[in-house]
Amino acid sequence: MRKFNVTVNGKTYSVDVEEVGGNNSAPVAPASAAAPAPAAKPVVGDGTPLKAPMPGLILGLAHKDGDTVKKNEKVIVLEAMKMENDINAPADGVITYVVKKGDNVDTGAVLAYIK
Repeated sequence: MRKFNVTVNGKTYSVDVEEVGGNNSAPVAPASAAAPAPAAKPVVGDGTPLKAPMPGLILGLAHKDGDTVKKNEKVIVLEAMKMENDINAPADGVITYVVKKGDNVDTGAVLAYIK
């Protein structure tokens, strides 16, 4: 048996896979999804969190840390499935980014805080 971590839709599962050699016709045991592995410790910030609606790559930040933003104003460009998606501010306030250009993020990851 070999053990692997598999990530599906942002959730990580630990699976055991039976290794089958060359001409061995023994059936392969199905990979059983064990309890999800513990998630990375979330970044704790101050203010309203801006979370990733989907997994993707951060292509750009529309403002600098400490800039004032308005609700529904574009603050991040996220590439997902070869498409650029504008991520807008959920509230008025001062933005503090948690991510930087080039970061890969999962669904639900905190991208910034607006206070």
